[in-house]
Amino acid sequence: MELEVVSKKFTKQEMAGFGKWVGGAIGWALGGPIGGILGYQVGKLFTSGIQMDEEGGRRAYQSQRTTRGGDFAMSLVVLSAAVMNADGKVLKSELEFVKKFLKLNFGDDISDQLLLLLREALKKNVDVRGVAVQIRTNMDHPKRLLLLQYLYGIANADGHVDTRELELIRLIARHLGISLKDIGSIEEPFQSGTLNPYKVLEITETATDAEVKKAYRKLAIKFHPDKIGDLGEGPRKLAKERFLQVQGAYEQIKKSRGFK
Repeated sequence: MELEVVSKKFTKQEMAGFGKWVGGAIGWALGGPIGGILGYQVGKLFTSGIQMDEEGGRRAYQSQRTTRGGDFAMSLVVLSAAVMNADGKVLKSELEFVKKFLKLNFGDDISDQLLLLLREALKKNVDVRGVAVQIRTNMDHPKRLLLLQYLYGIANADGHVDTRELELIRLIARHLGISLKDIGSIEEPFQSGTLNPYKVLEITETATDAEVKKAYRKLAIKFHPDKIGDLGEGPRKLAKERFLQVQGAYEQIKKSRGFK
């Protein structure tokens, strides 16, 4: 059964607004494997009367490694489709998770158009290795960590992470160039059962108090919300959740050990 992603009909003004957004917010994601999956649908939007100015069009198609909000969104849409399809069915809870995130970060009009792109991506077999390598090449490490956290959120949208989704996300993470320690740390809050604060801090229970403090300081810097730059409110909120997970794990260990 196909879920309704978006049924809204867009006005010419709304389409033009999306065209302007594409021209100014998307760079490297319009090429490579991501562009191969979403480029045709983006092109269809332009044939509906959208015109980019010369400067906007040139900026959009330039090859560059600066990640803008649109590049992050396009990456997110394609990998969302891959994870949502991993267990052979697209759940309403997963779709609602994606909708909520997109609306929080991009507003109603742009998010509705991105959901159209998601609908197209859900129909295709995503080359996760090719997409992840493209992202790894162009996106800095803090944003890739945030993208991974988001993917775990999709998988856990119904309160249960399917084994097939988990395996796919781990594969994506490796292709994104994320270490096994970081994968385990980000994944831990989404696992069922009692959260292991030591795993969140990427250490073992045999770590000394000094090593616990050192690990916390390292991760507090790595996952600080300021690291993601100006991607928008949605990603920043997600980054803050991760930062608080690290902080909470540290406070839990401090309390159990009785040190300050």
